[in-house]
Amino acid sequence: MRITLILIFALVVISCTTKEQKGINDQQQKFYAEKYRPQFHFSPEKMWMNDPNGMVYYDGEYHLFYQHYPDDNVWGPMHWGHAISRDLVHWQHQPVALYPDSLGMIFSGSAVVDWKNTSGLGSANKPPLVAIYTIHNREDEEAGRNDFQSQGVAYSQDKGRTWIKYANNPVLKNPGIRDFRDPKVTWFADSEKWIMTLAVQDRVEFYSSPNLIDWTKESEFGSSLGAHGGVWECPDLFEMKVKGSDENVWVLLVSINPGGPNGGSATQYFLGDFDGSEFTTEQSETKWLDYGRDNYAGVTWSDIPEADGRRLFIGWMSNWSYATAVPTEKWRSATTIPRELILEKVNNEYVLTSVPVTELEIIRDEGIELPSQVVSGQIQLETANIEPMRSEMKFSFQLKNDSQNDGPEEFGIVLKNNRGEDFKIGYLSTESMFYTDRSNGGLDSFSDNFAGKHSAEYRAGETMEIHLFIDEASVEVFVDGGLLVFTDIVFPTEPYNKVELFAKNGSMKLQKCEVWSLKSIWEP
Repeated sequence: MRITLILIFALVVISCTTKEQKGINDQQQKFYAEKYRPQFHFSPEKMWMNDPNGMVYYDGEYHLFYQHYPDDNVWGPMHWGHAISRDLVHWQHQPVALYPDSLGMIFSGSAVVDWKNTSGLGSANKPPLVAIYTIHNREDEEAGRNDFQSQGVAYSQDKGRTWIKYANNPVLKNPGIRDFRDPKVTWFADSEKWIMTLAVQDRVEFYSSPNLIDWTKESEFGSSLGAHGGVWECPDLFEMKVKGSDENVWVLLVSINPGGPNGGSATQYFLGDFDGSEFTTEQSETKWLDYGRDNYAGVTWSDIPEADGRRLFIGWMSNWSYATAVPTEKWRSATTIPRELILEKVNNEYVLTSVPVTELEIIRDEGIELPSQVVSGQIQLETANIEPMRSEMKFSFQLKNDSQNDGPEEFGIVLKNNRGEDFKIGYLSTESMFYTDRSNGGLDSFSDNFAGKHSAEYRAGETMEIHLFIDEASVEVFVDGGLLVFTDIVFPTEPYNKVELFAKNGSMKLQKCEVWSLKSIWEP
């Protein structure tokens, strides 16, 4: 009798657990079925998100923290939201990591593994995760003070699940500068010190520390270099090996708002050398990481293992020109897909390229390869059962067919729906200009700054490869292995369901086209 009761109890528990789990899965599926909800990009469960920050890898887990206001879908008192992934693709939401306190709100920053326990916040056998962030005191700001931003520290001794704020924050006080924020910290092995790269108005400043607590200013950079149409934000400093060589170059990312190449927010980069104290460069022109309107405040993961060797990046997929007004309600904003940054030398010039991480291949579902064909005028591609709005597409074009054909004056790809809305991706050979155009993409009345064409100077060769990732409300475009990148959000009133190619005043050859349907990362 006792055995029978035990078996009955076990079956009831299993049944309840299964129903409970099914309920969670059903709820999550419904939750992520909202209009415009990204299906393979990270987005918060609800409410507001902006800058990704604090990205760190530890013990098989990628940590993604982000600027978050859990009480409204517009910007408000900033917290650090948190998610964890083991593959850079599927994310598990975590409780809020850092809350505002008596010192202020929790603005952007970074996180590292303190492997040598230089901070004393862990132990030799159990290194702490240490977050370095900006404290923003709104009361001081409203009182008219200039020193309302300073830098604080928090640490975790349980793999990032819970965080303890350092008792003697702030660790870097403000000398009286209004914009003094977004610390990105890295270990500089040559001098065995931590280096903080900090955004300070229209430049960056470098600080050093032996222990993540005590900081000394080393130098500053950029007051007369790069773009200065707005405030500098979210810097990142790291060393990279030039692809195919033994040459090392230091890279400095700096986001700016406004002042981007196509308006509003964007990220520029500098290439040069860093000696542990000063960053120097021979670069005179401004270089941009992405020419679309919607890749901002991106930084890279700390502590990626040497065996991996990649420099992994993710950005905020929006623009301050309209971020608080986009037509979503339960949540606002998403991140870009994770990308690998690669430094290449092309025509004797260094270029920082971006490519989608290979892990994204795990969500490929049904795939087809379309036949090679000559394109003249306009043709519609047959994508079978693959819906364009959750897909990956790779195109290889031969622009010059023979010695008598220099290729079309303009060509490209058009995503369309039955309401006549479209998103265009194209190249004008007469102007050596690549562009994306969401002028007729769908909803845009929420902002006077949303609709329009975004372009970049680019000189095509005899061939061109275009790699697309299309989600419910975004298109990411990678040209020729990431030599040129465009990231744009778009809000069609109904999904794009047609893919067309066009070639004006000439013809080209579609050599190869592969199309995959992509699975939702939120499916149970």
